[in-house]
Amino acid sequence: MKSWHISRRRALRGIGASVALPFLQAMVPPGARLERFLETNRPRRLAVFYFPNGVREDYWTPQQFGRQFDMSPTLKPLEPYKKDLVIMSQLKNNLVDVNGTDGHYTKTAPFLTCRLIEKTTGANIDVKGTSMDQVLANHISKETRFPSLEYGMDPVKGGVDELVGYTRLYGSSISWETPTRPRPKEVNPRFAFDRLFRNFIPGVTPAKQNPWKKSVIDLVLDDARKLNGQLGAADQNKMAEYLESVRSIEKRLESNEDMRDFEANITPDIKKELIRLNVRLSDYVELNSGVDATEKARLMMDINALALWSDATRVTSFMFGNSVSNRNFSFLDGVEGGHHSISHHRGHPQRIEMYGKINLWHSEQFRYFLDRVSSMKEGDETLLDNSIMLFGSSLRDGDKHRASNLPIVLAGSGGGRLNTGQNIQYNEDTPLANLYLTLLQTLGVPVNSFADSTGTLDGICV
Repeated sequence: MKSWHISRRRALRGIGASVALPFLQAMVPPGARLERFLETNRPRRLAVFYFPNGVREDYWTPQQFGRQFDMSPTLKPLEPYKKDLVIMSQLKNNLVDVNGTDGHYTKTAPFLTCRLIEKTTGANIDVKGTSMDQVLANHISKETRFPSLEYGMDPVKGGVDELVGYTRLYGSSISWETPTRPRPKEVNPRFAFDRLFRNFIPGVTPAKQNPWKKSVIDLVLDDARKLNGQLGAADQNKMAEYLESVRSIEKRLESNEDMRDFEANITPDIKKELIRLNVRLSDYVELNSGVDATEKARLMMDINALALWSDATRVTSFMFGNSVSNRNFSFLDGVEGGHHSISHHRGHPQRIEMYGKINLWHSEQFRYFLDRVSSMKEGDETLLDNSIMLFGSSLRDGDKHRASNLPIVLAGSGGGRLNTGQNIQYNEDTPLANLYLTLLQTLGVPVNSFADSTGTLDGICV
């Protein structure tokens, strides 16, 4: 027991910086027991990870159902987290799986809304509903600095896809604050980091002070030292670990900035050589020239994890690619060409093999995120234990363009609320909206329906 405590929303502050804190034992009110406090005040978090263009079907679903199952080839990287997973089959986004509609845009935009979008080539977009993640964000918006944070690999695209007659705006977002307003996503790691850990000081000009060139940790160090003197040994250790995590991301971002400064002085001949050596030079190179996207993906995931751990937000989404993403995956052994093109395999064995390797890369990145959140401690538990992570796509097989039997995996138990360690097969064409209704109720949102839901899913709640 102790006689004082700090606010759950306490942040470290300095000139030009604000760093939210992870949960500390010192945040438990005087007279309260840690275990009891955690049970009733544990944050409920949701992170959605979307990948485009579907999956190689025969490599996705484990062959055995129930608790005794072997991981499938695509999900094999997630083997260490088998006990933390719920793998689901036969979920269908019923209202959008309509013959005669576009195969991608009408599936991507409503991945989290479960409603058929309005066909348009202009800015008058309409997805007919609010996305599931934003329903949760609205419910808990007053509890964190940001109601939600959205991340991605590809920038938002405008214009019209002339092949299908839809605006590309529909393919750039899965999080919809309203039916006509998508949530803006951040695709630049530097900007994503700064939004979390820096703030703007009106009236301070670069000539007087330029805090942006300093480490954010240096800017809040005095405040951190003062707070540290009031903390116990366990909290001091957690603070040191957390601030080191923030600093490690800064160092990686700084190396990327140094690369951009270097690029400004290279000649066209040198640039050609750098492209050949897979050095990331620009968004265009990244998307179209086979440059390894792994480091960027992992930087964004580290920032995503820190956003949740610091309780800056409790709702995030991450898009590995926009709808119809044709990211060049030639950086993977045995893969040649763009993702979307390869997903239209037409049954060709070589293309199917490459398709599976791209799917495997996505699973490996999700495994990286699980590694990060499982190492972030919250009392005797971890960030993974106290969150629900959804990993999936809006299509089953990119060649068939169907939104039935969707590839969906959950990780984490949401603070012991989900019954994990299962591979579940539901009845054919079970509404995807049933899953979202189940998750919303599990995360404390008082709703009785969502889109075309017919009820909650059996078997996944404790």
